[in-house]
Amino acid sequence: MRRQRVAVFGSTGSVGTSALDVIAHLAERFKVTALAAGRSVDRIVRQARRFRPERVILTDRAACDEVRRRLGAGFDVRWGPGALIDGASADILVMAMSGTAGLLAVITALEQGRRVALATKEILVGYGEVVMRMAGRGRGQILPIDSELCAVHQCLAGRNRSEIRRVILTASGGPFRHRGPPRNATVTQVLNHPTWTMGRKITVDSATMMNKGLEVIETVRLFGLAPEQVEAVIHPQSIIHSLVEFRDGSMLAQLSHADMRLPVQYCLTYPERLPSLAKPLNLTEVRRLEFQPIDRKRFPCLELAYRALEQGPSAPCALNAANQVAVEAFLDGKIAFGAIPGIIDATLTAHSRTARAQRPTIKNLMHVEAWAAAHAAGLVTGAAKRTTR
Repeated sequence: MRRQRVAVFGSTGSVGTSALDVIAHLAERFKVTALAAGRSVDRIVRQARRFRPERVILTDRAACDEVRRRLGAGFDVRWGPGALIDGASADILVMAMSGTAGLLAVITALEQGRRVALATKEILVGYGEVVMRMAGRGRGQILPIDSELCAVHQCLAGRNRSEIRRVILTASGGPFRHRGPPRNATVTQVLNHPTWTMGRKITVDSATMMNKGLEVIETVRLFGLAPEQVEAVIHPQSIIHSLVEFRDGSMLAQLSHADMRLPVQYCLTYPERLPSLAKPLNLTEVRRLEFQPIDRKRFPCLELAYRALEQGPSAPCALNAANQVAVEAFLDGKIAFGAIPGIIDATLTAHSRTARAQRPTIKNLMHVEAWAAAHAAGLVTGAAKRTTR
């Protein structure tokens, strides 16, 4: 049996390293053909020496030069968007790069009829309508690595979407689920996630519940649902990852330990089920499964995600760009944690005054993304000035 060629973009992050664990576990089925990262030189050098890919790609030129020097002549090391597009020509593209840096690579893979195992929320949130349209036109396939969306995919198992009454996404609740996010929470407090080990940006999103808001938008777009069909609840145990309720009142759920290697393997091997590295679930050890409603007043970022869906079609792109700017500003110490929702809210409001009701294209969504990022950056500057007075 020919081994499938896999390109892992974002290979040095938590999802990327999980993907490489799965590929090593199923080495008789998969081969790494490309590794891509931003500027994590040490990690990608170690990965390249272990997996011997055809290509190593960096989005930072200085990092690329250093990786090329350290790996030597036996490796093809490249940098930039063009290299990402070229590297996407594999049987399966694992897209786990943060932001929208991998957007064109995803589009290329879909146009070539490839499978995209997608972990990058920003691509479906900001450009999902166009990306899904392109996937529908060709032979390309998108499978979600996100544990919640992957759970929905497993519960649906090819069922007709008209049979769905609602989808329920579960949230761990992050570090502030009991009292809501304090306005002046420190970076250390925000990054202290009780369940998952993730990158800094997504961990902040979990604390504000924007992470769940982005997943609501993803679910609507990936599965063709109405916003009112998608709900979210807090489930502290993180055992049930999503539930699907059907028109007859029955409900299906996907359960497992919190281990990203499981949804990654599902996406790589679908529709097969193979032995995995994940620890089997023992229900007698779990004992309790709790669920709590999410107070959208205490977690306004979730409400903003629903509002963006209502404003559509380009508002989710503006929401995502504003959130990225605000989260980065918080992590850099420029704004208080509690200022994040206000910056996103103000950007959405400004966007609603200028947006045109038109079918989005990649080009005009890129304009929206750039505009929203610039607008949010201006709001960050204003907030920082008020703080220092």
